[in-house]
Amino acid sequence: MISTNDVRPGMALDLEDGIFQIVEYQHTKPGKGKAFVKMKLKNLLTGVVLERTFRADEPVQQAIIERRAHQYLYSDDLGYHFMDGETYAQLALAAELVGQASGYLKEGDTVLLAMHQGRAIGLELPAAVALTVTHAEPGVKGDRVSGATKPVTLETGLVVQVPLFVDAGDRVKVDTRSGAYITRV
Repeated sequence: MISTNDVRPGMALDLEDGIFQIVEYQHTKPGKGKAFVKMKLKNLLTGVVLERTFRADEPVQQAIIERRAHQYLYSDDLGYHFMDGETYAQLALAAELVGQASGYLKEGDTVLLAMHQGRAIGLELPAAVALTVTHAEPGVKGDRVSGATKPVTLETGLVVQVPLFVDAGDRVKVDTRSGAYITRV
């Protein structure tokens, strides 16, 4: 148990509603009355963000989140399968838990899985990944306006906007946070 005065953004709390990560934290002491703490909390299982108010110095349970490197193996109707790099134990995550990250996963990639009490609760990708372009329409001759882009399909099925000079077979680096093209590799 820790006090609400000692929490900081980024910490995880184990509340009765689930496991939450602190997004924002504000300690307020009004002129009249007792101090209180306003927090914006993100549920690590569902992704729902909510605001909650606590009394100052109220005890809350801190959640211990362990991040372990896992290798992505494959996906099937059971979900996405990962292997722990140390113990070689395999783990299947539901498609809902992987979410948007599935567009950046290719077989053999290493990702960090957030674990709480031996159960996976989240997936952390590297900041950028290199993927191969499988389908790209040719750029139209004369359509060389500065900053012009076209949609391409990557090996994972993800569609990204890239400059006109990128062709099928090229490898491109994509930002996993925004889904934006960074550079050709």
